[in-house]
Amino acid sequence: EQTTAGITRLEAMEADDVLQFPVYGVNDTPMKHFFDNVHGTGESSLTNIAITSNTIISGKDVVVCGYGYCGRGIANKARGMGAKTIVTEVDPRKALQAHMDGHRVMEMDEAAEAGDLFVSATGNRDVIRTEHFERMADGVMLANAGHFDVEIVVPALEELAVEVTTPKEGITRYHMPDGRRLNLLAEGRLVNLTGPYSQGHPAEVMDTTFAMMFVAAYDMLVDGPDLAPGLYNIPDRLDREVAHRKLDTLGL
Repeated sequence: EQTTAGITRLEAMEADDVLQFPVYGVNDTPMKHFFDNVHGTGESSLTNIAITSNTIISGKDVVVCGYGYCGRGIANKARGMGAKTIVTEVDPRKALQAHMDGHRVMEMDEAAEAGDLFVSATGNRDVIRTEHFERMADGVMLANAGHFDVEIVVPALEELAVEVTTPKEGITRYHMPDGRRLNLLAEGRLVNLTGPYSQGHPAEVMDTTFAMMFVAAYDMLVDGPDLAPGLYNIPDRLDREVAHRKLDTLGL
């Protein structure tokens, strides 16, 4: 399994004793989260936000919800593009890490009043909700780079709005009773995968993830019959093997 959301579900299945076969967690390997999650999600999300909205990232207050590997990649790359970054994070250790990385750390209620662009990357649901929409400024953009279409509570936006328009493909504009306009990208779905101009992650990082899936599948084929049902970490030797092969392809 190569996704954070998938790993979360498998962990729940294992805890409930309903996982009936062995699974390798590709998502938790260094070769996956250091490159695919950090660099792939970071670049593809911001690229597609910029293309879909035809706006510049530089100078904007960008709120990143969640500071896991994906959120860290988005926040750091946004700052590198000239954004003024804010991070919201419920885990105190990750919040401290965001602070030490140079981002402003706020509660979501406070960040809602400060942001121009909101990117949710928590892997959780109901992250940006009614009480946050009510605090946001006119013209903000909302994007999801985390988990299906449940991180931004779209039904709440629809309930608050007096009118819904589509100024361009990939943007749904919710007109609030007080005149504010909140712009939702890609209908609240994964902006780097489902937007009208999305191409997903760059091939230069996806190749390592697919390589991890291949070596994991091969190793499972060889050792699988001896593994009890459950979620397993991929042996470090396989992670290192893929790293060596990647370096070879780069001539390093």
